[in-house]
Amino acid sequence: MDFDSLFNAQLDTLKDEGNYRIFAELERKAGEFPRAVSHDDDCPDEVTVWCSNDYLGMGQHPKVVQAMQDAVAACGCGAGGTRNISGTMHQHKLLESELADLHGKEAALLFTSGYVSNWAALSTLGSRLPDAVILSDALNHASMIEGIRHARCDKVIWKHNDPEDLDRKLAALPSNATKIVAFESVYSMDGDICPMQEIVEVAEKHGAMTYLDEVHAVGMYGPRGGGLSEEWGLQDRITLIEGTLGKAFGVVGGYVTGSEALCDFIRSFASGFIFTTALPPAVAAAAQTSIAHLKQSQVERRRQKEQVAKLRARLNAIGIPHLENPSHIIPVMVKDPVKCRQLADILMQDYGIYVQPINYPTVPKGTERLRFTPGPLHSDADIEHLVMALTTLWRQCAIAHAVA
Repeated sequence: MDFDSLFNAQLDTLKDEGNYRIFAELERKAGEFPRAVSHDDDCPDEVTVWCSNDYLGMGQHPKVVQAMQDAVAACGCGAGGTRNISGTMHQHKLLESELADLHGKEAALLFTSGYVSNWAALSTLGSRLPDAVILSDALNHASMIEGIRHARCDKVIWKHNDPEDLDRKLAALPSNATKIVAFESVYSMDGDICPMQEIVEVAEKHGAMTYLDEVHAVGMYGPRGGGLSEEWGLQDRITLIEGTLGKAFGVVGGYVTGSEALCDFIRSFASGFIFTTALPPAVAAAAQTSIAHLKQSQVERRRQKEQVAKLRARLNAIGIPHLENPSHIIPVMVKDPVKCRQLADILMQDYGIYVQPINYPTVPKGTERLRFTPGPLHSDADIEHLVMALTTLWRQCAIAHAVA
């Protein structure tokens, strides 16, 4: 059998639909973010990155870079194995203590990515707790959906950010059910924010565990970067807070925080923890440095909020359609996969602006978009250059403007 023909047939379908993904080949330069060198032949040598999840530029912060370099010099590159066999390093324990403190919890547990932490934790809770039912927000991330699928327990989907629907569905469950309410604080594609207090109150009313994904909020919100649960004073009322080291903290990895018993339970039973190589100690050291810095510094968060507000105001002034939300994520709506890809290509090739088109299956068909994440290191001149380019392209592509 010609297996390549089977592969190519489905790839060709993706291309025909405009949903085939093309990766830009970039090279980040420490100290120059959001500038990056492009290695694509048809693009300028230097581009400005507008879609990074390194929201605060901490991946190139001098203290974070130095911490990683020092740890490599002291410990070498790898951890040497799984945490269970030979891979638990002193740096892992220090980072877990830093994370537990960040979220006001007794303990934390590291994973190799935020995807893995969601998959491992939810699948373990759902599969091992008696009569478990996971109630999942309709727009939860793919990693949470995958974890729930692997839990093989009962699941209930509740309407996105709708505490009343959650209340109804919790009330309909049998009294012996172990109820787990899984939701996010900031939803990364629309940039909307959950009604956290109402969700927590509904969960408490029904004796349910709360599982909160804060990956797009840690480092960004709260007086110490603990996320929206810290900003709203709800940390102590949430059973498990999950986060990432790969976005605002600028490194890589995922984690969960909660009680000593909860973290020990996941440590002891989660295959996604037990059977995978531990994070390199240098990564852990850099992440701890980044978290500790953002606990003390408001400079990055304040500047980032200023630049988000400036870009929103400029887009409003020229009528470029974007989703209004209270977060740092600005989705510019195109609503056509082919045009979305074309716009991204032209922005890169003609203007040196790098933004990835967001198409199906990441978002529903007909809601394709360009997702901009202004950071503290984007200058006012960067914003004006982006707005000028979008104005020109919107006119050329005959895409409907928003009502000014």
